[in-house]
Amino acid sequence: MIGYWGYGTHADLEQRLTSTLRQLGELLSERHVRRCGRSPQTEQTQHTPTKDAVTCVWGAAYLGLQEADCDRLPKGTIAALSASGLGHGSGKTSDAWATVEDQCLHLGADQHFHLGREPFGHVPLYWTQVEQVLWFSSRLSLLLPLIEAPQISIPAVYGYSCFSYVPMPLTPIAQIHSIAAGTEQTWIADADSQTLLAPSVTRSLEWQEAPEQIQEETLAIAELRLLLKDAVARQITDLNDEPVGVLLSGGLDSSIVAALLVEAGVKVRAYTLDFGADSPSESSYAAQVAEFLNIPLVKVDASPRRIRQALRATAQALDVPFGDGVTVPLFLLMQAVSQDVQVIFNGEGGDQLFAGWTNKPLIAADIYRSTHQAKETFDRQYLRTFHRLWGYEDQLFQPDLAAQLTTITPEDWLQDALNPAFSTTLLHRLRRATLMLKGAQNIHPRATNLGMAHGLQVRSPFCDLPLAQWSFQLSGTLHLQAACEKYILKRAVEPWLPPEIVWRQKRGMGVPLNAWCFNELWQELGWLQPDRLRKQGIWQPQVAARIAAGTFGTLQGRRIGESLWLLLMWQVWHDTALGSLPAFSLNHPFWLPSSLGRLYLQLQRERQQW
Repeated sequence: MIGYWGYGTHADLEQRLTSTLRQLGELLSERHVRRCGRSPQTEQTQHTPTKDAVTCVWGAAYLGLQEADCDRLPKGTIAALSASGLGHGSGKTSDAWATVEDQCLHLGADQHFHLGREPFGHVPLYWTQVEQVLWFSSRLSLLLPLIEAPQISIPAVYGYSCFSYVPMPLTPIAQIHSIAAGTEQTWIADADSQTLLAPSVTRSLEWQEAPEQIQEETLAIAELRLLLKDAVARQITDLNDEPVGVLLSGGLDSSIVAALLVEAGVKVRAYTLDFGADSPSESSYAAQVAEFLNIPLVKVDASPRRIRQALRATAQALDVPFGDGVTVPLFLLMQAVSQDVQVIFNGEGGDQLFAGWTNKPLIAADIYRSTHQAKETFDRQYLRTFHRLWGYEDQLFQPDLAAQLTTITPEDWLQDALNPAFSTTLLHRLRRATLMLKGAQNIHPRATNLGMAHGLQVRSPFCDLPLAQWSFQLSGTLHLQAACEKYILKRAVEPWLPPEIVWRQKRGMGVPLNAWCFNELWQELGWLQPDRLRKQGIWQPQVAARIAAGTFGTLQGRRIGESLWLLLMWQVWHDTALGSLPAFSLNHPFWLPSSLGRLYLQLQRERQQW
């Protein structure tokens, strides 16, 4: 969706909206339904403003929704979207919305305009101000034609290097801003001056520890089983007899979702990634789950050849840069799913609700810090769990840009999420952080964008508000028992899945980035050639060669492939979004065959050491 609100002439703004869509090639058709713009006071006066009247007006266009979805919007709602398709046209029960307060819809009154998102962060929402008009959209690319000279945001590119995503409310474009998940931003249009006042921000919900904690395991298991079944039931209310897809990694969370859908009587088709015979894969576990549940399993080819072909398309679908290696494989997975079904379920959110991921080392680090008076703050310890390029600023960025980073403190982007005021125990504090950071700013929005790019409705049963709020009632020992993560979830689902699936150690999706970057995707690293990096003015020209040669700081092992991929995906996004093309150059080793390129870097390294 894309729309506008503010002071201007209705005809001029509608013309600009149409022109913006045409610049993007999004010509209005049966699948691109346009809602006519209007002045709020027309609901009272029942007449259209004159062509040249400067009033507080609004308009919006939906891309890819049926007309019925647009007509269900309640009074005062300009636009609303839902990743699952269940909340379209229902205002604030959607994932992202734009509303005007009903009491302000009369001539001469100050107007109140709201942009908001639900707390899990499924659908992104962006805005920019052009004169006295706010433009908003669920995709940053839809706002780019409104910006005369888009500028890269220096804090955003720094944040991306730290986290592999751009921290909100930043976007990679300095003139465009984002609405943070779980917040609503409000503007007032002053009728006397016909100007928009500075916005205020309110949070719709705080993830926080409940005052009374459930200690009894038997009670927790019984309640959790009911909550899980209810969460799935709420997401299948619109299904008839059509099949749905499940992204089945073979891990615990996606397997639980598949099992609950089968138990509910839904026709399920499972899809899993196949990285090839020479790459680590979880597909054998996915096959075991599919056989146990008696559902068909489709293996999707995610070989390097297909990864290379999908790089640009993935960057376009993601809309903003995400540096995690799983994004292109997930694009291919969504592409395959879209050939068979319209609704896809995933297991995202399970780790965030039930204390998966990096909790154990952080708890150990906090104990060490408190007993040994360690100098490093907890915020910095948490920052290290992203395993990105924070701390390498002088080696990573060109000098002029690096000098601008001295006033930026990355820990500031963590402070709200790690605020101890909302939890008395460390584990709940960490769970709040993963929900607000790794979930709402990374995992969920990228899954939505990849799914919507293929016309899919993306549903995540673990992102269920009653279930999430209940999880903050659980004592820490039920989340993490000794070395066993997600203990209570595993105990609750024991009857539904094979024990080898329930109790095996979590591995995560093993995307073979090192193998790809040093072999079949070696020449794709030419996106990072020195001449164009020097001209771009962000990364140091030789940064890719240094990382590949193993001479960049202390990066070793899989961190080398992850770092190269992080930089590569920024460049692919940059060229896709802003229109620049890589110029051919021989001033780098990546134009050579991979074996010769690696040999060249090895000789260079030995020469430097000698």
